[in-house]
Amino acid sequence: MQHEPAERRDGTDPASRFSSEELTRFERDGFLVVRGLASKPFVQHLLEITHAGLVSHMPPVEYEADLQYPGAPASREQVGGQTIRRLKHAQGRTPALTEWLASSPVLGRLQQLLGPRVIMPLAHHNCIMTKQPRYSSETGWHQDIRYWSFARPDLISVWLALGEEYPENGGLFVIPGTHRGELEAERLDGQLFLRTDLPQNKPLIDNRQPVRLSAGDVLFFHARTFHAAGRNQTGESKYSAVFTFRAEDNPPRAGSRSAVMPELLLTPGRE
Repeated sequence: MQHEPAERRDGTDPASRFSSEELTRFERDGFLVVRGLASKPFVQHLLEITHAGLVSHMPPVEYEADLQYPGAPASREQVGGQTIRRLKHAQGRTPALTEWLASSPVLGRLQQLLGPRVIMPLAHHNCIMTKQPRYSSETGWHQDIRYWSFARPDLISVWLALGEEYPENGGLFVIPGTHRGELEAERLDGQLFLRTDLPQNKPLIDNRQPVRLSAGDVLFFHARTFHAAGRNQTGESKYSAVFTFRAEDNPPRAGSRSAVMPELLLTPGRE
């Protein structure tokens, strides 16, 4: 039996790159899961940061009531209205996050998808997502790029699971291949969610796949890949850290929401 060499001929660690088969799958499906990309100590550190932020409501935060998605409390003043949906500006909450994002296993894969110079916009994602056992809401079928404004829609999101993720606790569903097509405007509602009431959308939605993750697993997905998530129907909270990335030659459009915050150029970190 042949074993893959510890290093490739070009000196790179195979653990820091997608295989050619994985790249083909990503191009076809618009998403790919890499198991165990984050270590247990790093995940535990992020969980500690998350719990501290939830207890103190350390700003900036976003509450379930703010978005008014199905299942959310009607206002912050109602019962459950102080349920946090996102701890925002996650990258600034601990330097360990920047170090992990710049590590070879993450940055190496992003470079394969985006090119040698990878930039992280801080205006989008850059948060720790929570799904609480009570008062968590549903997120309809959408593409991340819907409210973003860049020269091209070719951005990559990185979703790090900090625990088990599956449909019953609000885990993600994705629709393979939706990053490659265009939908007529009438198939989306006013908030650019995929309309579930239209018969022509049913075959698309029927092709959905659950993304089951364990702590330390990472989902890479294209910003145009349709995805959705239900409510957390279990007794345990679910946490995920989420970031997005662009190529150097794909800047945000001047004057747009995507250009209101600084960006971070990722450079290889020490490991």
